[in-house]
Amino acid sequence: MAQAAAVAKPPAPPRRRRASATPRRLPYLLIAPAALLMLGFIAYPVLSVFYYSLQEYNPTKPWRNGFAGLDNFTRIFTEDPLFWDTLVFSAKWVFVEVGLQLLFGLALALIVNQTFVGRGLGRALVFSPWAVSGVLTSAIWVLLYNSQTGITRYLADMGIGEYGVSWLSDTSTVFPAAVVADLWRGVPFFAILILADLQSVSKDLYEAAEVDGAGRLKQFWHITLPHLKDAIILSTLLRAVWEFNNVDLLYTLTGGGPAGSTTTLPLYIANTSVDAHDFGYASALTTVAFVILLFCSMVYLRLSKFGGEK
Repeated sequence: MAQAAAVAKPPAPPRRRRASATPRRLPYLLIAPAALLMLGFIAYPVLSVFYYSLQEYNPTKPWRNGFAGLDNFTRIFTEDPLFWDTLVFSAKWVFVEVGLQLLFGLALALIVNQTFVGRGLGRALVFSPWAVSGVLTSAIWVLLYNSQTGITRYLADMGIGEYGVSWLSDTSTVFPAAVVADLWRGVPFFAILILADLQSVSKDLYEAAEVDGAGRLKQFWHITLPHLKDAIILSTLLRAVWEFNNVDLLYTLTGGGPAGSTTTLPLYIANTSVDAHDFGYASALTTVAFVILLFCSMVYLRLSKFGGEK
């Protein structure tokens, strides 16, 4: 009886080998060196800025170096009028530049999205300024604004204006001149991102709208703009951060002048650290600028409902 029961008992299933965790961890192990290097190159400078913001650090005056606590921040908000002046100008610069770049970039994207002869060449010409570096852009516009060989010379030849006028040396014209120079470089950024998003809009939506009697303006307002919502929010946020941190163009074009009228907060930070060698105070200014950008970005994303329903 026991022998029959033993014969009838099914054989035990073979034990499955435990799957090795190495293949699952392999992708993370492969990217770990690059991730650690990136973390080091990003984290170390950021932490260094926070550290030096609490220090009195000036290599030209080593006897004064040491822990300063919150003295640098107290100096920023209570003793430094240049901080508020440069912050106000930075806000003005960002608002004007991002607004105009979005407007012209949207218009260009809508134009090159149409079908016409030479569209490929037109797109290349529209996007080409974005490939030019900021310093080279500044050099081009410095030549264009030159009072002897630039735009003002040719305008004076046509009877418009006077000879020898420099738009970059006049406080009444330097801001519009700098805005135009940066527009030439920044508009293609919006045009590229918006055009890429326009390519994904279904033509069936426009055909259905035409059947319902909707004109071009209604199609743009109810179909195109809602579809471009996230692209516009993201591009304006990125461009606002970049324009706030704009140093190369303004430094090469105007140097912050005349009379400091085009000095942004990052340019003021650069002058404080490089020219005055006051790295402790410059680090405190950088920390304040970082907090301002972080707060404004969070508020902007929250109010714009980025990623929500279109």
